[in-house]
Amino acid sequence: MSEIVEVPYQCLEKETLSALIEAFVLREGTDYGEMEWSLEDKNDQVLLQLTRGEVVIIFDEATESCTLLHKEQLG
Repeated sequence: MSEIVEVPYQCLEKETLSALIEAFVLREGTDYGEMEWSLEDKNDQVLLQLTRGEVVIIFDEATESCTLLHKEQLG
């Protein structure tokens, strides 16, 4: 069984965090509704959610990958 670890965003280098956020917002299915948002605006929104604790960074040891999840998705 693989372990899933929550990674505090503060532990990541600024460039690493920015790249992770950008990869997340560029994925299909991360549409922000009817209004068009710039990439910078989307990145800022996700960073704000991270700082508020609404979104967390998860590392999956099995796939050796990170993703962002809403806190309530952790279960």
